Amino acid sequence: MRPIREVPSALARWDEVSRRLEGRRVALFLDYDGTLSPIVPNPEDARLSEDMVSTLVALARHYPVAIVSGRDLPVLEEFVGLTGVYYAGSHGFDIHGPGGQAFQLEEGRALLPELDAAERELASGLAAIPGAKLERKRFSVAVHWRHVEEARYAEVEREVDAVLARHPRLRKGGGKKVFEVQPDLDWHKGRAVQWLLRALGLESRDVLPVYAGDDLTDEDAFGMLEGRGLGLVVRGEVERPTAADYALEDVEEVRQFLERLITRAGGATR
Repeated sequence: MRPIREVPSALARWDEVSRRLEGRRVALFLDYDGTLSPIVPNPEDARLSEDMVSTLVALARHYPVAIVSGRDLPVLEEFVGLTGVYYAGSHGFDIHGPGGQAFQLEEGRALLPELDAAERELASGLAAIPGAKLERKRFSVAVHWRHVEEARYAEVEREVDAVLARHPRLRKGGGKKVFEVQPDLDWHKGRAVQWLLRALGLESRDVLPVYAGDDLTDEDAFGMLEGRGLGLVVRGEVERPTAADYALEDVEEVRQFLERLITRAGGATR
């Protein structure tokens, strides 16, 4: 396990970051919740600010941009609402791009009936725990426990573990006060970034993939790009071990960083 370390600020070290960008084509991969939109009590309210929308529109004029999220693909596309970017929903199990590129992991589709069964069992087992909420996505079932009283946190996890014990082809992923029940396959956000780089012809060494994210699930992408790209962790509430190269404090600092990339490309938000 990596030790917790001091990760330097990408904004404070901008000159250093700029040197890493020199002579490289940049491709942007951005998490949604906690990165482009703040974490909010109700996930349905996690909408982009007008400033962030303007920034993303300008960014996509200069660079390939992909939004990589645990959210279900149709929800992600609705929340972002931009036609010039790529979307990787359900932690990369479901990918769609403006050029018509589409990808769904075949092995993941084969496990949809098992996810259906797990969803039914979770709904039954968690019904007696106030505040526990299920969110079905095409390739996962999210168990949200943000509104569960602290004394019952362990009870939620025990129920999830019990269901997984009956469905060994599924696994438990983690996030900010959410458990993700998903296919137990070697596929995650990092694999999705690899697939997009290959699909977009961006695997050459002159391309610098830049990934920004705040959650544990983003560590798969940071690890995949270590030594190859640039990882930006959005600190949020908790310090943790990370493979990211630099840090940003919050969503507003993410926007500022993206604005600097736009300026560097000779563009403007408006």
